[in-house]
Amino acid sequence: MTDQATPPNPPEETPSPADLQAQLADAEARAAASRDQHLRAVAELDNVRKRAQRDVENAHRYALEKFAADLLPVKDSLDLAIENSARADTAALIEGQAATQRLLVKALERAGIVELNPQGEPFDANLHEAMAAQPSATAEPNSVIAVVQRGYSLNGRLLRAARVIIARASE
Repeated sequence: MTDQATPPNPPEETPSPADLQAQLADAEARAAASRDQHLRAVAELDNVRKRAQRDVENAHRYALEKFAADLLPVKDSLDLAIENSARADTAALIEGQAATQRLLVKALERAGIVELNPQGEPFDANLHEAMAAQPSATAEPNSVIAVVQRGYSLNGRLLRAARVIIARASE
């Protein structure tokens, strides 16, 4: 058997202290930059959270501001009617009430409140509250023949069901 000598591993170069110092300084600079970026990101996130919280609080606090401003002319009209009721004639009072009602309807519409008047429509328990059922020879059974109190919805969501009288088959 022949012994063949394996070549020795090349000697590993050990970095010089100056190279190690440079690498350490570079790593420390990158760590400081990363820490600074992290702190800035955390601060920005905190600012966004606080701003969002403040916006939500303001939305809750001032949500009715526009609607209230739309209702003020209605109140002014009612105040004027009360002040002048003793010396106004009936026709003027009726005209004033109609004008006040129009102001109120416009304010409700601007707020997204829609009146539900289901006269003649099929009864829907999700939108209507049946107060009574009366026999009717002319109306379809389970249809609304009279509206006792109109209903209202806000942006498609029911605020108050319409109170109705429904038809039932005549006997």
